[in-house]
Amino acid sequence: MLDFFRFTHFKTYPSLLHAVSTKSSDHPYGFSLALHTGEDAANIVANRELLAGLLSMNEELHYIVAKQTHSDHIKVITHKENQGWETLEDAIEDCDALITNVPGIVLSILTADCVPILLYDKEKDVVAAIHAGWKGTQAHIALKTVQKMHAMYGCDPKDIIAGIAPSIGACCYEVGKDVAEHFFNVPKSFTAVGDKYMLDLPYINQQQLLKAGLHEEQIQMSELCTACDVTQFFSYRKEKGCSGRFMSMIGLKPTSQH
Repeated sequence: MLDFFRFTHFKTYPSLLHAVSTKSSDHPYGFSLALHTGEDAANIVANRELLAGLLSMNEELHYIVAKQTHSDHIKVITHKENQGWETLEDAIEDCDALITNVPGIVLSILTADCVPILLYDKEKDVVAAIHAGWKGTQAHIALKTVQKMHAMYGCDPKDIIAGIAPSIGACCYEVGKDVAEHFFNVPKSFTAVGDKYMLDLPYINQQQLLKAGLHEEQIQMSELCTACDVTQFFSYRKEKGCSGRFMSMIGLKPTSQH
């Protein structure tokens, strides 16, 4: 049985489509959706097609996947075509945030501890999907994505609602000073434990969204740690280098469904 994590405040908008996949032992590789980690591509594509069948409601959707590089690079998607869905060959190059206002396009992020962030401007009908590991977080990718939505589509941050999907929490994300020092200027972003630091990446990204102009009540935190809940989500840390990835997705339903 395939299950999804979903955000309650996103579900109130009939034009919005979103889902965060979870593990399933009934499907190849625990229902991993990653083409870049060395598994048999045909099995991964079969997993993706099963996922698409559950989302599509008999309407044609186009899926966008990027080659994530822990950058602050943002791509605006304007054309309806699958990219990176059946093969890595046509995935969006070197990109960690996607934005579109085109109905029928589903933006996706692959993670196994990093922070997936989904955004929706409920007035302008614009969506975004962000991959924020510590390097992307250091580069303020969440803040920059909101700024890009404003620059491209005139989005007002006060109209944007956000979901910060399951990711590794401060309970489990132990880092050295070399990583933690990038966030010493963010109050409450870590707890020092000996010479190590328990870093709170979901919280830091929430703070970036607030700085970008979103209201706190518009940001829903999943409150789920991938390392704590490894039965539901892939965790690179907890599984000591797992190749599985789950997918966080957001899109606007085709206009006939609005």
